[in-house]
Amino acid sequence: MLNYTLPFLPERTEKPRNTGLTMVMDKGLSVRQAEDLVSMCDDYIDFVKLGFGTSLVSPHLKEKIKVYKKAGIKPYFGGTLFEAFIVRGLFDEFREYVDEYNVDTVEVSDGSMTLLHDQKLEYIRKLAADYTVFSEVGSKQAGVVIPVERWVKMMEDELRSGVYKVITEAREAGNTGIFNSDGSANTELIDDIMQHVNNDFVLWEAPQKSQQVWFIKLLGANVNLGNISPDDVIPLETLRTGLRGDTFLHFLPADLK
Repeated sequence: MLNYTLPFLPERTEKPRNTGLTMVMDKGLSVRQAEDLVSMCDDYIDFVKLGFGTSLVSPHLKEKIKVYKKAGIKPYFGGTLFEAFIVRGLFDEFREYVDEYNVDTVEVSDGSMTLLHDQKLEYIRKLAADYTVFSEVGSKQAGVVIPVERWVKMMEDELRSGVYKVITEAREAGNTGIFNSDGSANTELIDDIMQHVNNDFVLWEAPQKSQQVWFIKLLGANVNLGNISPDDVIPLETLRTGLRGDTFLHFLPADLK
């Protein structure tokens, strides 16, 4: 919500929205920090991922989840937690864990473990009957290269199996998957994904400011972005609306540039 409406700002989607999503990575915020976050940023955050396996070791978890849900933000557990249950053969127990915390969104990934894709699709189909499902494509392991055509095929299959959005792996550091080790965009991979997969159904992990700028300039103010730091929610919104130097000129008409 803007405090003043300037002309020539790009139009942002409003909550509840399906595009222009911002997914924030919570790596262990306290309840008070979560309350502070939503007091400033609830209009701009759509999902909060309780990163990797942090939910298993975080105290006051139910209370924090209630803070997010009351603010109209959907919390969910990181895909690594799903994998931690699955690698131990505990799929039913994973569902029980999700239900215990009254969470209605889940993430299915295979970035840390080896999982046949047909098995991953079966987990997606089972979960999609009861939950909003994100899936994540890409490996967290350095040096693991997935052919471009394989990336696209997996994303297409997962969407057909009931996924709400497919997350493109970049890790919380933004140096793998759709990005190179120096944080620059893997343009060949990203271009191929965009040619074959509707961008509305893709959530691009982009934890670094330079990556956020790159995607906004490429796909506009309402690109779906994830793994955003809590401290970067407001700064990201200024990037989306041309209120920060990196995108200041991008949305202005030619005669004002």
